[in-house]
Amino acid sequence: MEPLIPKHGGYRRLKSFQIAQLCYDVTVRFCDRYIDKRSRTHDQMVQAARSGVQNIAEGSAASGTSKKTELKLTSVARASLEELLLDYEDFLRQHGLPQWPKEDPRRAALVARRCTTADAVAEWVSEIRLTAPQPPGIPSTKSTSSTKSTFPEIAANAAHILITVACALLDRQIESLAAAFTNEGGFTERLYRVRSEHRSRAPTPPPAPRPALHRRSPRG
Repeated sequence: MEPLIPKHGGYRRLKSFQIAQLCYDVTVRFCDRYIDKRSRTHDQMVQAARSGVQNIAEGSAASGTSKKTELKLTSVARASLEELLLDYEDFLRQHGLPQWPKEDPRRAALVARRCTTADAVAEWVSEIRLTAPQPPGIPSTKSTSSTKSTFPEIAANAAHILITVACALLDRQIESLAAAFTNEGGFTERLYRVRSEHRSRAPTPPPAPRPALHRRSPRG
């Protein structure tokens, strides 16, 4: 029998959630190092990254009783990451740094690395940094003794690549959710199906006995 409320809330197993969470961790580090904490851009980038993570989780948790809410919040997560993607593009453009094209082998190299933590991404950035000179004019906002040294061009492009992967995963997820909603409906349709199935399985009760008719005795 179809359950009324299906299994839901398994967002931690979603690849989209895992990559979005990685983007959030990387963005926090990037902003603390290269974006003035007093600037509005710092808060906006961090909040956009956080929104991507939180809305995936909230949508997954709500999916048991509202596929419509799950689809809506997953779309909000996708929009938040698109906003963050543009912020990294703005950073590169405003600082005169190149945005790596799609065919740049470093993009494929980072994806193939399958980093799961911000430390792993920072390690990859450091490795790539050894092969390129440090461009002038972009000082770190923290001393290199307290955090791992990052190369702004590589760090920004690395974050951009990870966000692009997360957006692609969310695009497929949204497409799948939309198809499921179209074919299966939402909670109201599920409720109707479950009730109909329950009624069809329920045994038919025996007919109630008819009351006996009492005849009046003839008057003597």
